[in-house]
Amino acid sequence: MNLDLLMVLGLLAVAVTLFILNRPRMDVVALLVMVALPLTGVLDIQHTLAGFSDPSVVLIAALFVIGDGLVRTGIAYRLGDWLVARAGSSETRLLVLLMLAAAGLGSVMSSTGVVAIFIPVALGVAARLKIPPARLMMPLAFAGLISGMLTLVATAPNLVVHSELRRAGLDGFGFFSLTPVGLAVLALGVLYMLATRRWLTPRGRDQADAAPRLTLTDLATAYDLNQRERRLRVRPDSPLARQALNELELRKQYGINVIAVERQQRFRTLLLMATGNTLLEPGDVLLVDLASPAIGLLGAYQELGLEPLPLTASYYSLHAHQLGLAEVAFPPESSLPGKTIQALGFRTRHKLNVVGLRRQGRALDGLLVDEKLKTSDTLLVAGDWRAIHQLQGKSRDFLVLSLPAEVDEVAPTARKAPYALLSLAVMIVLMVSGLVPNVMAALIGCLLMGAFRCIDLDSAYRAIHWPTLVLIVGMLPFAQALQQTGGIDLAVKGLVALLGNAGPYAMLACLFAATSLIGLFISNTATAVLMAPVAIGTAQQLGLSPYPFAMIVALAASAAFMTPISSPVNTLVVGPGQYRFGDFVRVGVPFTVLVMIVSVFMVPLVFPL
Repeated sequence: MNLDLLMVLGLLAVAVTLFILNRPRMDVVALLVMVALPLTGVLDIQHTLAGFSDPSVVLIAALFVIGDGLVRTGIAYRLGDWLVARAGSSETRLLVLLMLAAAGLGSVMSSTGVVAIFIPVALGVAARLKIPPARLMMPLAFAGLISGMLTLVATAPNLVVHSELRRAGLDGFGFFSLTPVGLAVLALGVLYMLATRRWLTPRGRDQADAAPRLTLTDLATAYDLNQRERRLRVRPDSPLARQALNELELRKQYGINVIAVERQQRFRTLLLMATGNTLLEPGDVLLVDLASPAIGLLGAYQELGLEPLPLTASYYSLHAHQLGLAEVAFPPESSLPGKTIQALGFRTRHKLNVVGLRRQGRALDGLLVDEKLKTSDTLLVAGDWRAIHQLQGKSRDFLVLSLPAEVDEVAPTARKAPYALLSLAVMIVLMVSGLVPNVMAALIGCLLMGAFRCIDLDSAYRAIHWPTLVLIVGMLPFAQALQQTGGIDLAVKGLVALLGNAGPYAMLACLFAATSLIGLFISNTATAVLMAPVAIGTAQQLGLSPYPFAMIVALAASAAFMTPISSPVNTLVVGPGQYRFGDFVRVGVPFTVLVMIVSVFMVPLVFPL
């Protein structure tokens, strides 16, 4: 063991110790590593900073942008809505569906990209169901890693091992060769996370002591909107058809305040915010707020040609990505107190509807449009989120008191959702087909997102999580340093010596363990490059089939569950889940052992020794 190797191992030990202590931050430790490595003389500046041009780093940055495009167009939240609808109030069902969805999508595209896409989905669902994000983030990461065990193209190490088999003059793996073992590991992973999720309950003050944010449901309840919401369809023979709302005076004559209009167009339903110029069409579904829940409207429905429809939940919750609520108060300099709600002209001036009034902390029965406002009153306004944000700037007459938590789920480019899906589909097809490298496929997806205006440049730059990229870039030089100083060769020779004359199952277990341990310090792709020839050569020396040995390396390279730096997938969820280094060790190490046991016993069943 030479002096250079000792210095590299010492630096690696210091970095891992700082990661465990979580002081300073992980990305700061990575920067310290990039400064320290050239000072040892083992690597020059060019090789130390080469990670910034590494295709995997560029790929991760591009996938952050793709994920943000899916958020801005509302696709991520629609997926979250689907998960919530299927899971109901069951955290167990939600965790199962989340892991299955992430693993399924990750089997045909980058697991890092899948996790980046699912993080905002999981955070949104956790907020709605009031589940600590920590209970979903690590299961999401584990599902992303397991997805690499499901198909040949799911992760780079699989392709590395496949290429090594072909280089040795053997047939490579088929597309689904790993699938039987991968499905077993996925089932094990779901059961394991269900059993250990209590270990992920946050203990930190930031999450435990945080006051819950106000939601749309909270605001609707505080202003007694629940009893006044209705959905009414415009019949073909309705006298309202093809007329503008400001000509109908529905609020004045019938006490019907139209908030928004659901209109079926081709294969989707559009939500149109109601304005005075909105023309009603036959078949439109009106989302209305009644002046009073006690008003007798059955005769009015018949007269106006409106058909009542069932309303299973508040339409504010159903359309939370577009339709919002906000509380509005009057600052001392406001000129509005003393005027009536009708005189405010909110719909005409601000494209918003006043749907509630509270006085002295109590919601008034119904909405009395002729009631004169007082300085201490608060109004509840409804409409497009963009109009609500614009109202915040009118500080002279209005003061927006609070915005509900759903404001974080606003989809500013919701109408571009089909184009975002097209961009995502093009990226996946290019990745699966192998026509271009994965990083090129992701960059093409980003360019399509921009061309279709699903995302703008400013949003794209904000979407990239730079601390994650710095952490990955800072750790990549260790692989080069260990190779140049002979550390990898030394480890491989020691491993071969340890195998000795042990039985095939023991050798498979040793290969799995060694691959997993080496993968703690260098990328799983580099680990597969180093271990695949060792596995194949060992099998040929012993007169055994090389396929189970090669497959065990591929599986172990994906089993990067033990630390937050074992894989970029784990690193992605550290921030959202507010995890510490020890959280991954406590949950990931036992699971890695279980995966090793399952793999060692199942692989020879798929490929006999």
